Amino acid sequence: MEVNGPRKSRRRDHTVGANHEKSNDLEDFDPWTAWAYRPHTISLLLIGACLLIWASGVLDPEKVSDYGRVMHVTRGVWAMIAVFLAYCLLQAPSTILIRPHPAIWRLVHGMAVVYLVALTFLLFQKRDDARQFMKFLHPDLGVELPERSYGADCGIYTPENPTSRFNNVYETLFDEFVLAHIFGWWGKAIMIRNQPLLWVLSVGFEFMELTFRHMLPNFNECWWDSIILDILICNWFGIWAGMHTVRYFDGRTYEWVGISRQPNIMSKVKRTLGQFTPAQWDKDEWHPLLGPWRFIQVLSLCIVFLTVELNTFFLKYCLWIPPRNPVIVYRLILWWLIALPTIREYNSYLQDRKPVKKVGAFCWLSLAICIVELLICIKFGHGLYLNPMPRWLVVLWASIASSLLLFLIVWSWHLHRSSQKKAV
Repeated sequence: MEVNGPRKSRRRDHTVGANHEKSNDLEDFDPWTAWAYRPHTISLLLIGACLLIWASGVLDPEKVSDYGRVMHVTRGVWAMIAVFLAYCLLQAPSTILIRPHPAIWRLVHGMAVVYLVALTFLLFQKRDDARQFMKFLHPDLGVELPERSYGADCGIYTPENPTSRFNNVYETLFDEFVLAHIFGWWGKAIMIRNQPLLWVLSVGFEFMELTFRHMLPNFNECWWDSIILDILICNWFGIWAGMHTVRYFDGRTYEWVGISRQPNIMSKVKRTLGQFTPAQWDKDEWHPLLGPWRFIQVLSLCIVFLTVELNTFFLKYCLWIPPRNPVIVYRLILWWLIALPTIREYNSYLQDRKPVKKVGAFCWLSLAICIVELLICIKFGHGLYLNPMPRWLVVLWASIASSLLLFLIVWSWHLHRSSQKKAV
């Protein structure tokens, strides 16, 4: 199955084969943009070497000798990352996505590897050292922050408040997490493209907040905040907008014509902007009830999704990162860029009928990053969470796990008996 690329066309931007490699036939491209798909590795290597000469002070060592040791190390680390990302941009294998350019997704692949390596380094540090290390990412970090509790006062009508009689609702509505909820679920809808599965994730995360609210004060929300504001307003609006975006792209006719063949300036501008949209929109067929094994595979996707969401709050708590700090935003943007090809690869993996197959590189990277983030949360969380999990929550999740296991066993046994009867 081709994903995000044209299935059949007399004239293609370029195609993606089973190994996700782009075609090298430059005749397939528009004459105006063919230069962007030619290999410029040597030219860019020489340009990169010139940048290294300028930044490192090779020709004028005295110019950079005034920098302190910390500055030298910092500049060296960032230069090392830049060289690795440049290599990925030029030489890494192409991914399953081809728009706006395969090099963009090769760069995202490199950024994912850098993030994984940085997390691994952070995992081997002490908690206090890791918190101070965060200052290298942003000068405002490394300072202990008070954690806000949203459930301290759940009164909707507060006549005693001199500012506003609905002060609790007002503060919750204008919290930074409201926009994060809406844009987050819009982005998830574009990735998942399945409304029932999105609602499972939406309700599931509220259960995660309920489960871990004894550990994070941030999860201690009022009932109307969780049910009405989060699920029924913010999440619903984000899912609704995202699914409308999905239906818009799903209903389009994908007959791409090169920029040079456009009849006028406005058409050329529109075609240029269209380069940042998918080349072909494929529906994601998850079919969680296709069988027990497919159910487990889709359930595993939900578990990883929810774990990544939870890691955001636990990392913020353990490493003293305030909600409005740019580091949080950078991480969420990076995760969204990583998740786009990851979901495409995983859906292709589920629909592939080959007996022997493996997940794509982005799937592997996403799972590895999720695991390392979780290990950091566990290691740095020792001694921070003094309140034990309530017994009723332990009983609840034990009952859910047992019921789910029993359901899968009975389902598998029923399918086995049905196959035996058909064989007879």
